[in-house]
Amino acid sequence: MAEPDYIIIGSGINALVAAAMLGKKGKKVLLVERNDRIGGCLRTEEITASGYRHDVMATTMVLFLTSPAYGAIGKDLEARGLEFCHSPLPTGVLRPDGSHAILAMDRKSNIDRFETICPGDGKAFDADMSRFAGNAGFVFGLLGGNLWSSKTAKLVAREAWKRGLRGLAAWFGEALAPARGYLETTYRSEEIRALWAPWVLHCGLGPESNYSAEMARVIGFAIEAAGCPIVKGGAENLLRAFERLIRDHGGEIMTGADVSGIETNNSGRAGGVILADGRRLKARYGVIASVTPNQLYDSLLKGLSAPLPQEVSEGLSAYRYGKGNMQMHYALKTTPRWRQGDELGKVALLHLTSGLDGVSRSANEAERGLLPAEPTVCVGQPTALDPSRAPEGGAILWLQLPDTPRFIKGDAAGEIECPADGRWTEPLREAFADRVEAMLRFHIENFDEAVLARRCYSPTDLEAMNINLVGGDPYGGFCGLDQFFLWRPFKTSVNHKTHVPGLYHIGASTHPGPGLAGGSGFLLASTLK
Repeated sequence: MAEPDYIIIGSGINALVAAAMLGKKGKKVLLVERNDRIGGCLRTEEITASGYRHDVMATTMVLFLTSPAYGAIGKDLEARGLEFCHSPLPTGVLRPDGSHAILAMDRKSNIDRFETICPGDGKAFDADMSRFAGNAGFVFGLLGGNLWSSKTAKLVAREAWKRGLRGLAAWFGEALAPARGYLETTYRSEEIRALWAPWVLHCGLGPESNYSAEMARVIGFAIEAAGCPIVKGGAENLLRAFERLIRDHGGEIMTGADVSGIETNNSGRAGGVILADGRRLKARYGVIASVTPNQLYDSLLKGLSAPLPQEVSEGLSAYRYGKGNMQMHYALKTTPRWRQGDELGKVALLHLTSGLDGVSRSANEAERGLLPAEPTVCVGQPTALDPSRAPEGGAILWLQLPDTPRFIKGDAAGEIECPADGRWTEPLREAFADRVEAMLRFHIENFDEAVLARRCYSPTDLEAMNINLVGGDPYGGFCGLDQFFLWRPFKTSVNHKTHVPGLYHIGASTHPGPGLAGGSGFLLASTLK
């Protein structure tokens, strides 16, 4: 192609959203990806047995389906083959004693279900979600907008006018509360607390983390309204739709193109990239990097003659990564029979945990470098939504362990021998997977007769597939309050600008953080001329 307007490094959801939106605005983009395929954490493969199609990493698309990015390009993607599959029962929790709770995509049903579990909890849920609905515009405006902007300033000013300064301060105080206190004071039953507690792990937080209460509300509100959809046929079909959309607007995609450096022109503006094979690619207006801060500043900008500004160097040295992640996949000859009833087999994402304390314990153990004695397990059942993912009569299970240590100091249960260097090995990975499998076997009565194959990915395996998953951290960095919102990735960061003119930083390490919403790609593409 002729010299593009923008070169985009990486091809995860944020990069794809940025490329598609800039293309629709008439800009020519060149997307360069070091791997042999696009997608970042979106990857579909037959990794267990022939005919069983697994989303190897990310699978649930509720954040994308409800995002401003989808509002802008969703119809274009649908016209190019994108379809979603849904379940009316998006999530649930199952405890070791068999007690469980299920969330439906229907408010009346949820009130009735929760009231049956514990009188008062259904009404509490209704009141809490109704109250959140009144704040949803403000919350999503803050979560999804450029924080350093006149639009956000006006949004906050309107809320201050409506609530009063003291009322606005009270709202922020409540929004910054940990999930533990919120769940314990809102719900009386352990089952309903257990339903919501695991979801904060999917935000890179724990039940005791600041603002985890508000994220639990955000998730509850979103999945009741939009469910936990997956892409029909596999996440790769979303990638194919993006690929067609980008190319239809004159964009190009290069795979197997490892960027080793970013170049500036005579005026000091980012003007292109250098590939590992020595090729130089020029860009008319700038370069967009969907990478971690360490990749950007320690590697891609290493060749520039000017040193990093002090605030960038300090921010980089203080930047922290969070817990790791582990993925497990099963091919089943037949559908699983859950001991506590067939309805559990219809739930899109089912968490296995003993409850709020169990989630807290496993998260804390992982943060301290220990293999959790009782990990919090997220069990996805894709074939309950999309039977095409497996041969007729078969099924697949998608498991995520969001509280897995990046570096291992020991085993909280004292059962698994851990390597002295703290690194993940194949035997360690499989031994920890056996612990998780025992939990499945306990709850699924036909487990042994149904299992055809298992495939596992440790944090180290995930990083090998996607360099942005440092130590297996799927969130691009620790998501605690001091490294989020206005302070992501650095305390001095302003939206997606860098100290190099024409060089922009997007991805999970930047505001509005991780997830499949494509938020940073959308925000940047919306502001570029």
